Amino acid sequence: MIKSPYDKYRQSSVQTSTPAQLVIMLYDGAIRFAKTAVDGLKKQDLEKSNLNFGKAQTIISELMSTLDYSIEVSKGLYSLYEYTNYLLIQANIHKNLDKAEEAIGYLTELRETWLQASKLAASQTEIANG
Repeated sequence: MIKSPYDKYRQSSVQTSTPAQLVIMLYDGAIRFAKTAVDGLKKQDLEKSNLNFGKAQTIISELMSTLDYSIEVSKGLYSLYEYTNYLLIQANIHKNLDKAEEAIGYLTELRETWLQASKLAASQTEIANG
């Protein structure tokens, strides 16, 4: 049962989003958790950093599991996700801010790419339906 208004809003936004919007939400979550993990490292709060690195990795694993391998770009995306996940693991194990920042950079670039692609797809759909 959903209790808070925020949880109701979040559930509603997930249920009414397009697939592209859902992917962008996943990137937003992964970036947010990775940045929170970095904050934990900077503050020597290892529990916070470990928990949030794990959450970011879970999202990346979800992104990896949803790839359609009949599309050629999926193989490259899988490799990039795998490397990003590796960076987060190394950042967590070795408390390495540089590896975490590199991973955040890849996630941010991927998010921007998806955002641009979704806008392009939406405009092409409007033209086709117009």
